[in-house]
Amino acid sequence: MTGTNGEALKEILSSIDKGETQLPDFQRGWVWDDGRIRALIASLTNNYPIGAAMFLDNSGCSFHFKCRCVEGVGIDSSSTTPRYLILDGQQRFTSMYRSLYCQKPVEITEGKNKKILRYYYLHIPTCLSTLTDRVDGVISVPENRIITENIGRDIKLDLSSSEKEYANHCFPANIIFDPVATTKWQMAYIQYHGMEIMEQWTLFYSKILQPVYEFRVPLIILPNTISKEAVCQVFENVNTGGVTLTVFELVTASFAADGFKLRDDWANIWNELKDENVLKFKNNPQAFWGTDFLTALTLLSNYHKFAKGERIGVSCKKKDVLSLELSDYQQYRSKLVEGVKEAVKFIQQYLKIYTSVDLPYTSQLIPLSVLFAIDKHLWFDATNRAKMEQWYWCGVFGELYGSANETRYANDIVGMMKWGKGGKELPDTIIRASFNYSRLQRLYTRNSAAYKGVMALILKDGATDFVSGGLMDFASYVDEATDIHHIFPVNWCTKKENNIPQDLWNSVINKTPLYARSNRFISGEAPSKYSERVERKLHIDSNTYNHFVASHNIDVESFRQDDFYTFYKKRAIALCELIEQATGKVVDGKPTE
Repeated sequence: MTGTNGEALKEILSSIDKGETQLPDFQRGWVWDDGRIRALIASLTNNYPIGAAMFLDNSGCSFHFKCRCVEGVGIDSSSTTPRYLILDGQQRFTSMYRSLYCQKPVEITEGKNKKILRYYYLHIPTCLSTLTDRVDGVISVPENRIITENIGRDIKLDLSSSEKEYANHCFPANIIFDPVATTKWQMAYIQYHGMEIMEQWTLFYSKILQPVYEFRVPLIILPNTISKEAVCQVFENVNTGGVTLTVFELVTASFAADGFKLRDDWANIWNELKDENVLKFKNNPQAFWGTDFLTALTLLSNYHKFAKGERIGVSCKKKDVLSLELSDYQQYRSKLVEGVKEAVKFIQQYLKIYTSVDLPYTSQLIPLSVLFAIDKHLWFDATNRAKMEQWYWCGVFGELYGSANETRYANDIVGMMKWGKGGKELPDTIIRASFNYSRLQRLYTRNSAAYKGVMALILKDGATDFVSGGLMDFASYVDEATDIHHIFPVNWCTKKENNIPQDLWNSVINKTPLYARSNRFISGEAPSKYSERVERKLHIDSNTYNHFVASHNIDVESFRQDDFYTFYKKRAIALCELIEQATGKVVDGKPTE
């Protein structure tokens, strides 16, 4: 930061008009409406502060962003290299440039994304009045400069010619910063009305126009020595009212300076991945985003450099992702796409997680994809695949991939690669993972990674459907609209004669994955009742049906006898054993027979 200076507004707008001051391409579009523009013009005429702005000195900068001119500028942004980039102040400067400097009409959005064109005027008598708000003296008119009413039948204000501007005492705001045009308009205005209007004009010029013409904006200029990471952080800090700037957008703007369209490339990548159920949500387009891909690619690139001795470690913090070179991206891009595909196969085939709704942590996809991208053949070995599974489940049941994962990504990738190549030291996530029985009891909803992990382990252990007895594999799980349902139904548990506490009947211990049509057989009855109905209607013998039920780690005897508490305890023990087998760690506080 070089300091805060009051910079003449006319010089800033002139610089914008020449393309010497532009916007970095990661800036969103201009969105101000008519009311905000009029209010801003009113503030300028009152000489009110409009807030500081922040520019980046782009001359000699160590990194480059693709840039674009402010909306309304009539030159090609690629024809000039801007001296400054606007980081904070885009909406204000675009509004002032378009309404007060540019000669073209201002395109704004009103109502339901309806585009309209407006010109702005200052009504001289109203601006000078002490009885009205200044904003009332700022008039916006359509492109034809005629305001009508009564569904267009009557003309309310006509400014379609210079003479009509003079007659209505309306000064065109877009010539304020053009002294020659202002002087010509003044002379014609006085000639139109006679010298008796001179006093009013003199007051208008001195009290309204001159303050705008001489207006100065507090300007913070970031030096060209600042890092790309700092630019991202500064932008996020000052852009509190807008959408958060992502690392992906910054890297997109950086790569664009070298002629590479990252956004288009990511669209092509996502087109290859979009049909994977693990990667997409019903109400959310995807579980794996462009920013995730860049994070993974940074890890992949850094790991290879680390393995060659070119780096002292692996890292994927924001500054590392922002430092990603286009050449590294192009070198590892295809390998990482294959790594993501292999990770999806692994999750579906070996972990029995079939949809993104059931994915415990989307974040764990990042290191998993990188590990397969580094050496997919290493993890095809049965021993190493078991190590991969143990690491994954430790992340899930240790609940270690919830937030602030950059360091964990790096540690696990390095640790897993060493372990997979015969090293004795366990990865950090396996070392740190722990799970307590009390946590199992308190898993009530899908919001928890461990809850989803329990359901996946039930499927992985060979659960078959309660009714059909079909193995719940990927095809049937998706096709049959499988969901998580209570084993002892809520309606039965909450009856007065049963009075099962909610923290028991709503626990994951009393839940299991069921096909949608199978769940309809359960209704709200006791297990003994709906079991009999299933056997009778579908002609299933008791031993076969018992086998279906037992495949869900359910004690059949207590289930058949509607003995909730014995069922609950025995299933809790069974689920704890599944977690212990998966993680290789003892479940603390596990109940005993």
